[in-house]
Amino acid sequence: MKIASAEVLVSSPGRNFVTLRITTDDGFVGLGDATLNGRELAVASYLRDHIAALLIGRDAHQIEDTWQYLYRGAYWRRGPVTMASIAAVDTALWDIKAKVAGLPLYQLLGGKSRVGCLTYGHASGVDLPELFDSIREHLDQGYRAIRVQTGIPGLDSVYGVASSKNAGAGDSGVSARYDHEPARRSAVPVEESWDTRAYLRHAPTVFEAVRNEFGPELPLLHDSHHRLTPIQAAKLGKSLEPYDLFWLEDVTPAENQAALRRVREHTTTPLAIGEVFNTIWDYRELFEEQLIDYVRSPVTHAGGITALRRIFDYAAVYQIKSGVHGPTDISPVGLAAALHLGIAIPNFGIQEYMKHSAATDELFRPTYFFDGGYLVPGDGPGLGVDYDDLVADAHPYEGAYLPVNRLLDGSMHDW
Repeated sequence: MKIASAEVLVSSPGRNFVTLRITTDDGFVGLGDATLNGRELAVASYLRDHIAALLIGRDAHQIEDTWQYLYRGAYWRRGPVTMASIAAVDTALWDIKAKVAGLPLYQLLGGKSRVGCLTYGHASGVDLPELFDSIREHLDQGYRAIRVQTGIPGLDSVYGVASSKNAGAGDSGVSARYDHEPARRSAVPVEESWDTRAYLRHAPTVFEAVRNEFGPELPLLHDSHHRLTPIQAAKLGKSLEPYDLFWLEDVTPAENQAALRRVREHTTTPLAIGEVFNTIWDYRELFEEQLIDYVRSPVTHAGGITALRRIFDYAAVYQIKSGVHGPTDISPVGLAAALHLGIAIPNFGIQEYMKHSAATDELFRPTYFFDGGYLVPGDGPGLGVDYDDLVADAHPYEGAYLPVNRLLDGSMHDW
């Protein structure tokens, strides 16, 4: 079964997506997500100008060989652009293989290990009353675990916190909340301000209030978004121990893996990291020294289903679980791939889930569904996601950037 065409599709139903569509000579079609938020066109070019021609005539069934061909054959390995491109090819080929078999993809990965994938939603507010309202809204929608992000006194805007003044650039159009899609359509990135000491003082008071209001049973998560030094991260983890977090995410920049030793030795708060990692080599030290508890890499950025399955199998040796990145910068194709993998692996932990806009769902028409706090992949052949060209034509690409961050003295800081 030979690959006849490989099309790179860029669309923007409220936010930008890059999709690879592979078609075989006998008419089977597979989709892969290659979206890299704020750098979408770099991946589109890599696929269109460097990979697509290499795929024509290859056997679509040879998924592992194709993965190795694209990874080893390029010489310049790793990196988010390369690995997102490989992920798109890999996911599309798995989609095709499952369609040829007439089975949902999870059946080719070993079948179901659970009834569905437990999810967490994003609750936020500029202050406690807004935060409480957001938590209640998510609980009413059926979420059983909640990520908590709040405003910080003295700062105008903070990552992950809903803000009406930033509306107009997110996944659902002019009514978009800032926490729904932080990438904003502008000629240059929006600049935000940050104060670490204010954050470290404020965060424990927020979780104390949330626990007092919602009790001890609700799983709570929090994302520090790579903004802390190792000792600051250790201090935060220790200060949050009384509030029994499900996890503390991305406490320190991920490039310095040894920094997690300092955090780990000071706190028992579970740690999650890896959404900006893109190969198994990024995790070796973290796994073997058991410095983290959850793997955050998505299918889209970690080389596809083939590569992420290897990462999860490696993690399982050290009793580390999955916690796949899944906001709206992962398309329904990427989310569906994560669900098929998550429902099959033995060491699933939790799945991040932010609902896509109506326009996005109209374009991709996913068959997965949300039920009682769980996401369940569809039972049709393949991934269970389609791509509507007519809808895509109505939503052309629009440039957008994620924000950048400066400290109060004007110096650059991690966003």
